Amino acid sequence: MYSFTEEIRERLFSMQDKEYRDFHAALIPNVDKETIVGVRVPELRKYAKKLSAHSRVEEFLSELPHKYYDENNVHIFIIEQIRDYEECLRQVERFLPYVDNWSTCDMWAPKVFEKHTEELLPHIKEWIAAKETYTIRFGLGMLMRYYLGNRFQPEYLELAASVKSEEYYVKMMVAWFFATALAKQYKFALPYLQEKRLCAWIHNKTIQKACESCRIAPDRKDEMRSLRVEKEA
Repeated sequence: MYSFTEEIRERLFSMQDKEYRDFHAALIPNVDKETIVGVRVPELRKYAKKLSAHSRVEEFLSELPHKYYDENNVHIFIIEQIRDYEECLRQVERFLPYVDNWSTCDMWAPKVFEKHTEELLPHIKEWIAAKETYTIRFGLGMLMRYYLGNRFQPEYLELAASVKSEEYYVKMMVAWFFATALAKQYKFALPYLQEKRLCAWIHNKTIQKACESCRIAPDRKDEMRSLRVEKEA
C-alpha cells in the first residue's frame, strides 16, 4: 500500500513536462536536476489546492524532508491555502529550514499573512536575523511584499539594510527589496544610494534592478545611474 506521499509523487510524475524540467533546472543550478520532476507551476498550484482539503494532507506536510523539488513546491502551495493564521505560521516555520533554492523561496506568499501584518512583523525580524540563506531571503520577501505600501515605515528600510551576508541569494534579495522601495517609497529609499549606506555590490545591483523597472520614471532612473559606484565588493 502506497503512503500518501508516494501517491502524491506518482501524480506529480503523471504531470511531468520534461522540456520544462530541463529549462527550469538551468535556473536553479544548486538543485540536483534528478530531483526535479518538471511540473509547471499552474498545475502544481491547482493540485495543491485540491490536496489542501484532503483528510491525509498532514501526513504529507509532516514527512520532511521531501525527495523532490516539485514536492517542496506542492508543500508551500498547500500552506498558502491555510486560513488560520497561527496554523499557517506554524507550518511556515516548520518548513523554512528545508527551503534550499531561490525559486521555492520566492514563490510562496501565504494569503492569511496580509491580514495579520502586525503579528507577523516580529517573526519577519527573526527570519531576517537568521543564519540560513533562504530563511533570510523569505523574511526579506515578506517585508517587501507587505510593508512597502500602506503599512510602510522608514525603519523597514533600515531593517533590510542591516542584513549582513555574503550569500549571493541574500544580497540579491536586499537589492530587489531596495529597487522595489525606490518604486514605492522613492524619497525614503533614495538616501540609501546617495549616502552609500549599502555595500557596493548591493548598491549597484539595486540601481540596475530599479532601472529595469517600468514603475520608475525616466528622470529618476537618470538620477540613480549617476549614483553608481565604481568598486563592487
